[in-house]
Amino acid sequence: MLAGPEGCGALPLAIAFAQMLLGNNRMAQQLQHPDLHFAFPIYKKYGSTKPTYCDDFLTEWRELCNEQPYFGMAEWMAASGAGNQQLQIYGDESDRLTHELSMKSSQGGYKVVVMWLPEKMNLTCANKMLKMLEEPPAKTVFLLASEEPAKVLETIRSRTQILELAALQERTIEHADDKLFFDMFVNLMRFSYARKVKEMKQWADRMADMGRERQKSFLMYAQRMVRENFIYNFGRSDELNTMTDDEAQFAVKFAPFINEKNVMGIMDELALAQRDIEQNVNAKMVFFDFALKMIVLIKNR
Repeated sequence: MLAGPEGCGALPLAIAFAQMLLGNNRMAQQLQHPDLHFAFPIYKKYGSTKPTYCDDFLTEWRELCNEQPYFGMAEWMAASGAGNQQLQIYGDESDRLTHELSMKSSQGGYKVVVMWLPEKMNLTCANKMLKMLEEPPAKTVFLLASEEPAKVLETIRSRTQILELAALQERTIEHADDKLFFDMFVNLMRFSYARKVKEMKQWADRMADMGRERQKSFLMYAQRMVRENFIYNFGRSDELNTMTDDEAQFAVKFAPFINEKNVMGIMDELALAQRDIEQNVNAKMVFFDFALKMIVLIKNR
């Protein structure tokens, strides 16, 4: 059990360990290895009386793990479409895992279960999981990533080796966010220049899943990138720019698109988007509207 506060990296560390055990091949890296199993809090869709499994949300789970590996419950609720519903790990999930793990390894090696927030197991699931942990199938590894280990059933805790993780320093988290923001900024500019409206809509949907604070941080980052690329055109980048190597490399081709004709227009739209996000306007509408406006602004050279 990897235990620590939200954002400490318990889940990405568990996934990295699982990938190592499974050979670090392409399937493992894409979280699609047949011997890699996930369990995480989910909700029953309205009116459904059928068993509810984590695999029903696996597409959203993989996307979020790849895009925002240090996410918390708020981001997962947004990505899974949970709304205000309470999330938990149901007894159905332990039944599924018992069945999956009773079968032979698909690739002849380890079978690995990564469970995020084991404290969210309901009592039925926890009791059934206890039996698996007491007598695990051969070459089967359970990796539990917990934010509140004290809330995990004591009999389960006593059967795990607990590794306490400290909270990450603020600058480390900011660096991870900056890498994500850079990728999102680059994608938006490329989609806008190529007028790829479908991709821009998908981009806006991903931005809407990030949560308000991260959305505001992205808009501040985007304003900095616009300013830095505008300055880059004056040939004084060494004196005035604070870009990373990746940002500077991108600026070589992108900077000419930020000029006297459009820089104020882009900055104004970013400021308006930030105001709307702060006032809780629908994030999908805000970011898609901004993306569409960039089609015109970025062409104004």
